[in-house]
Amino acid sequence: MASIGRLLGALSLTCATLCWGPPGMAGPANGKWPDRPIHMIVPTAAGSGSDVMARALAQRLSSALGQPVVVENKPGASGMIAANSVIKAPSDGYTLLYTNASFAVVAPAVLKSSTLDPTRDLVPIAQTAAGGVLLVVSSDLPVKNIRDLVELVKSRPGQYSYGTWGNGSSGNLMMEWLKTKTGMQMSHVAYRSITQMLTEMSGGVVKIGWADPGSPLPLLRAGKIRCIAISGSVRAPQLPDVPTMLEQGFRFDTVGWYGMFAPPGTDPAVVARLTDEVNKIQTTSELKVLMKNLNYEPPPVKTQAEFRDIVATDLVLWKQIATSANITLDN
Repeated sequence: MASIGRLLGALSLTCATLCWGPPGMAGPANGKWPDRPIHMIVPTAAGSGSDVMARALAQRLSSALGQPVVVENKPGASGMIAANSVIKAPSDGYTLLYTNASFAVVAPAVLKSSTLDPTRDLVPIAQTAAGGVLLVVSSDLPVKNIRDLVELVKSRPGQYSYGTWGNGSSGNLMMEWLKTKTGMQMSHVAYRSITQMLTEMSGGVVKIGWADPGSPLPLLRAGKIRCIAISGSVRAPQLPDVPTMLEQGFRFDTVGWYGMFAPPGTDPAVVARLTDEVNKIQTTSELKVLMKNLNYEPPPVKTQAEFRDIVATDLVLWKQIATSANITLDN
């Protein structure tokens, strides 16, 4: 534990040194930020969980800042297309990244091809949502829990595949971890978005998959798919009857989250303003209702330092999970 503590301390120090930079570094030229539209880059397709969350925040942030916050979808390459566009953007506070834990910390922890180090390449602004990841199946699959799924898949090795929203996503790594624990044999289908995966699941093309807490709700309510488990230690507010993985004998406490980042070198004053405005939005009753309706935990309110520590800690934890389960993924 002491070695992990020292490692996290080093990660935090490195991030503080590389991401923050000296005061005023690459700040707004006229000192009146913002005086034009802000672009929020999202690494998933329109209609995905990240997109829905980003647009909900962008609408409210636009009102708070007095300038439009425009959402731009740039899916692909396990989030690297979006991340690179932000990393290479001018550090003037007008280009931001809104992403999830899968692309921010999970993919960099396990993908051979990933060059992203979120503790070095991005400036954390605020965590905006958190919630478990859902294990879902098509309605015609005769399983009601993880044990049923394991029994079915092991009885027909190699016959089933599972879908997620990308190579190196938390769903991808979680299923690979579950496979090592149970001996299941399944191939992975990496979709460009959760929306695409859920559409094919409702049509029976893919029978098993992982999804964010909110996107599957309409299909779950319509009975077209079924949820059999959720990661973390807390049941989802809209799915109180679905047991956690822990309750089913598979301890996986890590949950997914969403957050906002800026390019390296962004003026600390701009970052502080954004953190403050986002956290004000997070405390509103409107956001609490929205998060519950979208099946997420109550909206988190974190300081920039707290969010930076979450990013650093999760990166270490996902690497540990990958190492202990001997998981290495190609993009």
